[in-house]
Amino acid sequence: MLPTTELALLRRIATEQATRRVPSLVAAVVRDGEIAWSGARGRVDGQTPGDDTQYRLGSITKSIVAAVVMRLRDEGKLDLNDPLDKHVAGTSFGASTIGQLLSHTAGLTAESPGLWWERTVGDDWKALETSLATDSLKHRPGARFHYSNVGYGVLGEVIARHRGTGWFDAVRDEVLTPLGMTRTTPSPEAPHAPGLAVHPFADVVLPEPSHDAGAMAPAGQLWSTITDLARWTAFVGGHTAGVLRAETVAEMRDMVTVDDGDVWTSGYGLGMQLIRTQGRALAGHTGSMPGFLACSLIDPATQTGALVMANTTAGVALVQLAIDLINLTEEHEPRFPAEWIPSIVDSASLALTGLWHWGPTAYHLRMLADGCFSLAPAEGSGRASRFRPVSDDVWLGLDGYYAGETLAVGRDASGVARSLDLATFIFSRTPYALDAPIPGGVDPSGWRA
Repeated sequence: MLPTTELALLRRIATEQATRRVPSLVAAVVRDGEIAWSGARGRVDGQTPGDDTQYRLGSITKSIVAAVVMRLRDEGKLDLNDPLDKHVAGTSFGASTIGQLLSHTAGLTAESPGLWWERTVGDDWKALETSLATDSLKHRPGARFHYSNVGYGVLGEVIARHRGTGWFDAVRDEVLTPLGMTRTTPSPEAPHAPGLAVHPFADVVLPEPSHDAGAMAPAGQLWSTITDLARWTAFVGGHTAGVLRAETVAEMRDMVTVDDGDVWTSGYGLGMQLIRTQGRALAGHTGSMPGFLACSLIDPATQTGALVMANTTAGVALVQLAIDLINLTEEHEPRFPAEWIPSIVDSASLALTGLWHWGPTAYHLRMLADGCFSLAPAEGSGRASRFRPVSDDVWLGLDGYYAGETLAVGRDASGVARSLDLATFIFSRTPYALDAPIPGGVDPSGWRA
């Protein structure tokens, strides 16, 4: 990056570390799947921490666990609408679905009963399940967003049942190793930062405990480094390295539920936190464990992301810090739009483009550079979606009102396209064309004064 950009980024994290009294803080900016800048402030064992210094990720662990669950879905081993009972039978919350567990809408209690799990040695799945035998559901499944660490302990057991191994073994083999995240581990390995709490009224620190959380570990156990977390940030942005299909990661980034009211600025997808700010739609996750805070966010549209890790229990506005690093990067080094070049388009697809009508309303069908099509009102706002060809004359809706719906081309005997059938809605080249199969028919007298 330009020296002026690097100076602005370093000053931002230096200000945060000094004003928030953070023992140490590391950060990085990711662009196009690679680290574009990294920096650090504070000390670990008397030295400035580096890109290979481990910090605890906390709940960023959840996103990585979610990736394995989505692999199981893509393999056909489970469906997001499956009740938990189908995969882990006999719990008191077996009607909650896999998708609800991923999106924190299962209604499960936020924390495991008993001692504060983040600061005590964890037990096995049987002990966790027994502790949840009564009063585990706080809300009707699907009714609302209710963040649940317990839900990810449950998903860890789902993974273990399907893979026949521990949750971390599956995470390591299926996600971390393929992504090259060799320094992401369930327990700290040197060099690593110590977990610390900072006294609210004096410049002194207190070591925080760090234990194996047992069955609750999938909710926040992992440790990682700038180098590894940058690879994960790029993964969330779509650089999947074959771990998941890009479409599956995009599905994880789709908003399932909001957690802040009608005009949402934050929400949750399938294992991912979503933030909308200043025209950006960011995806990633935050993390918090005793002695540590972490945040990883990326704007998939611009492929610019940021990550921050600190060894302090509280007091750092990591989400805003990550957002500021993204904004500073975009302000100092704005992206140029990609050069437009003509595309190779087959004549049959080209013949479908242009003006279509849903009743009297005009729509434009356009070909996109990625081989998809867009269908949108010719004027004003309305139902608009992109479509991906799946076979001859059959397309699948990708977003908007028609996401998941099928659009089929209707042709006459000579092969000319006369209509589009989109989820029973018929589009014709002219308003209520007589040669299109308009439901209910068209008055043979036609248009009149």
